[in-house]
Amino acid sequence: MTDKIQQLNELIEITRDGQRFYQHAHDEVKDVRLQALFRDMSQNKTELIRALSVKVAANQQKPADGGTFIGKLRQVYADTKANLVSDTEATYVAQLEEAEDRILHAFEDALESAEPGVQALLAAEMPKVRASHDRMRNLKQSMQ
Repeated sequence: MTDKIQQLNELIEITRDGQRFYQHAHDEVKDVRLQALFRDMSQNKTELIRALSVKVAANQQKPADGGTFIGKLRQVYADTKANLVSDTEATYVAQLEEAEDRILHAFEDALESAEPGVQALLAAEMPKVRASHDRMRNLKQSMQ
């Protein structure tokens, strides 16, 4: 597997962590507005994973189909913390914002070191990644 494909697969895994976390948080919160937001954010991650997977498959490689251990730990931590505090929604929003930070930083790092073909794909996807990050950051700040 080339460095390019490995890099794309790492981004897929990190993004899938976010997608799964949003799906999980959707099921855990009671606020219907947050449920709708989390559903939308999960769908955004699905579309991003699809775009990255197409690039991997175009290079005759298998796209990653899992997530990361760190992503699973973040979800378990959020569940534990949510059970201990009174504001479950704010807990999930804060943890999802941290997941967005992780995704954004991974994409920024990859964009700096990517080959031209991959760099074009990442540059095209960065506005969506930043928009998702900013959306959760703003929500977190409004809930504090």
